[in-house]
Amino acid sequence: MNYSYVASGENNRIIKGKISAPNEGAAADALDSSGYRILSLKEITPFFSAGKLSSRFSAINPTELIMFSRQLALLIESGTDAVTSLELLQAQITNRPLKKVLASVISDVRAGSSLSEAMGKYPHAFSQIYHRLIAVGERTGNLETVLRRAADYLQRTAATQKSVKNALLYPFIVLIVAIAVIGVLVAFVLPTFANMYSAFDVQLPAATRALLTLTEWTQQYGLWLLLALLAIVVAGFVYSRTPPGKYQWSKISLSLPKVGRINLLNELSRCCRNIVLLYSSGLPLPEIMTLLIRGTKNKVMEKALTEVQQSMIAGAGLSAPMAKNKVFLPLMVQMTAVGEETGNLDSTLTTVAESYEAEADDKTKTMVSLITPAMTIFIGVVVGFIALALVSAMYSIYGQTGI
Repeated sequence: MNYSYVASGENNRIIKGKISAPNEGAAADALDSSGYRILSLKEITPFFSAGKLSSRFSAINPTELIMFSRQLALLIESGTDAVTSLELLQAQITNRPLKKVLASVISDVRAGSSLSEAMGKYPHAFSQIYHRLIAVGERTGNLETVLRRAADYLQRTAATQKSVKNALLYPFIVLIVAIAVIGVLVAFVLPTFANMYSAFDVQLPAATRALLTLTEWTQQYGLWLLLALLAIVVAGFVYSRTPPGKYQWSKISLSLPKVGRINLLNELSRCCRNIVLLYSSGLPLPEIMTLLIRGTKNKVMEKALTEVQQSMIAGAGLSAPMAKNKVFLPLMVQMTAVGEETGNLDSTLTTVAESYEAEADDKTKTMVSLITPAMTIFIGVVVGFIALALVSAMYSIYGQTGI
């Protein structure tokens, strides 16, 4: 496998390059032996790959992973060894992808691998942060404590994502129904009325003529319009999978009116939660920043975190580099500075995360409360215009023909 890396060498000089290795652990060991401190290490995968496709269709429900973490913590705390604990959990887990992964993890642990190394081979099941926490727990002897922290973090993240999905579900359903209703009217109802009106040699109202013209145009060019829209969507999707496209999409997602602020707050709160989780588990800040960079999917945030990490390695601390980047909001910068000065970075960033999560939740609910009536008004206007055009045409026919 090929991996791209960003590392610091002698005199904290930043080095970028590529390396080939059987797995990520081997790549990291090779860079460490060369005297490099790894800042970022990612597998280079083609646009379409069997691994990416299989990981999408073998996704593991977060609830299963939360329960697995809590039960594993309980078994280890009771004195059961890791292999026996994993075998007990594998026997009762119903999620097939997770069951299959655990079988491989058990096999690797029996062969002499540590639990964190075995989990690290399955990033679609255990994230970078998750298996790195397991490594910390193994090293410190507090594996059950770390597992409970990881479970709490996963549960909080899942609850946040679920609340956002639930809030957007109703507007999405309304939009789909509106499109379906308008599509049926334009494709089936209006052509019938158009044929009936054409049988009368009368002057139709302006609204009716406009509606019939739009209907005729849609029948002639609707398929081509649909194909053009589909081509644009496909081209946009393909571009969004390229490095420049990913960065531009990330930039747009953070700068959209209303939605951009919510996305930024969610990204920052997730960043704060990750720092708290890793810092309280005993990881040093440089390694924490590396995991944050690997864990984020937003390329703007990834770039900002990389710049902060590089400045931090050069001795600038954490809050000072954050203050130079507009991605990090003032509250996070100020509370990070307070945490650095007092040594309570986990407590101050927990406060920031809670504040940002509350603000994001409030703004999401406000946005949804505005979207729903706006969509209802839009649907009412469209359907009302169609009804007005049809009724006025009927009255016009009656008046001109004397029927």
